[in-house]
Amino acid sequence: MPAHVSGDLPLSDLVKPARALLSVYDKAGIVDLGRALHQAGAELLSTGGTADTLRAAGLPVTEVADYTGFPEMMDGRVKTLHPKIHGGLLGRRDSSSHQAAMSEHGIGPIDVVVVTLYPFEATVAKGADFDTCIENIDIGGPSMIRSAAKNHASVTVITDPADYAEVIAALEAAGGTDPALRRTLAARAFTRTRAYDSGISAWFNGQVDEATPRQLALGGALKQTLRYGENPHQQAAFYATGDARPGVATAQQVQGKELSYNNINDTDAAFELVAELTEPGVAIIKHANPCGVAIAPTLAEAYRRALACDPVSAFGGIIAVNRPLDKETALLVADLFAEVVIAPAIEPEAATALADKKNLRVLVTGAMPDPKAPGLTYRSVAGGVLMQNRDNGHVTADALQTVTQRAPSPAEVRDMLLAFTLVKHVKSNAIVLVKDGAAVGIGGGQTSRVDAAQQAVARAAAMAQAAGEPHSRAVGAIVASDAFFPFPDGLDVCLKAGVTAAIQPGGSKRDAEVIAAADAAGAAMVFTGLRHFKH
Repeated sequence: MPAHVSGDLPLSDLVKPARALLSVYDKAGIVDLGRALHQAGAELLSTGGTADTLRAAGLPVTEVADYTGFPEMMDGRVKTLHPKIHGGLLGRRDSSSHQAAMSEHGIGPIDVVVVTLYPFEATVAKGADFDTCIENIDIGGPSMIRSAAKNHASVTVITDPADYAEVIAALEAAGGTDPALRRTLAARAFTRTRAYDSGISAWFNGQVDEATPRQLALGGALKQTLRYGENPHQQAAFYATGDARPGVATAQQVQGKELSYNNINDTDAAFELVAELTEPGVAIIKHANPCGVAIAPTLAEAYRRALACDPVSAFGGIIAVNRPLDKETALLVADLFAEVVIAPAIEPEAATALADKKNLRVLVTGAMPDPKAPGLTYRSVAGGVLMQNRDNGHVTADALQTVTQRAPSPAEVRDMLLAFTLVKHVKSNAIVLVKDGAAVGIGGGQTSRVDAAQQAVARAAAMAQAAGEPHSRAVGAIVASDAFFPFPDGLDVCLKAGVTAAIQPGGSKRDAEVIAAADAAGAAMVFTGLRHFKH
């Protein structure tokens, strides 16, 4: 008697395949699976290139067109969309009316379906044109997958070569599949079609500039099951969306332990920040916040200056560079305990220099992400998802509005632009002090802008004292604020510490008071008209 689960279709016990349909774009492993099905007694049905592959391996194959009596047409768009296929997949074995209909119309049951879909995601990632992307939208494949998965009580559906070994083992051990395996594979099948359709939806909405579609479809492929999430009691996993943007999801890990949830989150923050720097640059991140950033003529010098901002916080941090990692920089990195190093490339001698750091994770991306490129970001909330465009806002020297009596010097403008770029990547409320192309004080994640200013100033003073320097590093620095100063008090903290210039969005009701405070100190200040909150 069939097994039953309350509220579900009746599940047959062991289903020994009499007929299997194989239609795959990805041919990896299909011969081994086809052979196992054949040895289990299944008639093999197939299409096009899959049939050729199986036949070349000496396996008997019936073409779908011969089985249905209906030829493939319209450049292959119509081949499996036929009642003999979908009737064979959807017909319930426990329903007398279904069995009668199948008998009347000459429809035989299909017990196994193996489908890997057209590579739509890969086609989009390669930058293919509109028509090519459209032609890579699979129709027959998802239809067969959904039909088989719905009728998993009697049909085994396989959508990923990673599952072949599990099915082969079941066939060899018992000659068929049991209910638990079929249900697991059905769940995976519906997940696959959802992710596939999500990719199509996201791409198509982009083509028609549908910024806020009526329904949000999200999908991704499991890249890594993580040991735990932010804390050991939280389960976690890492999914790749198929977006070709260079970063942690597309990087090759060439060394080190498995990445953790926090590693991935922090590494993404570090690489996105360092991508903003046009000169050789280094960013050191701790808990998704920068604790050191600098630019310099060489990567090694940029690293030294970034580390000098806060070497204490840099311990156990993430290091991102925007140039190929060279030997000199790698040797400096090797002296610090770091969790991850991410770079667009790594020179052979640099790889050797880091090889002894067995636990250090080294990621190579092959390229840098474009900080100005459009994109979307998501965040879950209870009962919903927040979506927004990536903050790709950018200011140039020409866009700065001088609002004080003194205009900034060219050197101050250079530091202003760097500081305003960095403050975009610091948790709000955020204040960043920059001097001569390097961050010297960072205050972030504060509920008060005054507190953020005090934190940045205190850090600049403490690091100078630790290094034996006679003055705080805030002296002669410029300050950037991610949002306007609502009162003069936050700016006053920085001015009293020796800051000589400020860059901020402007737009406060008390802008005149803030400007007056800068003028009274002889400081220069510019407005950007652009805010960079990061919560």
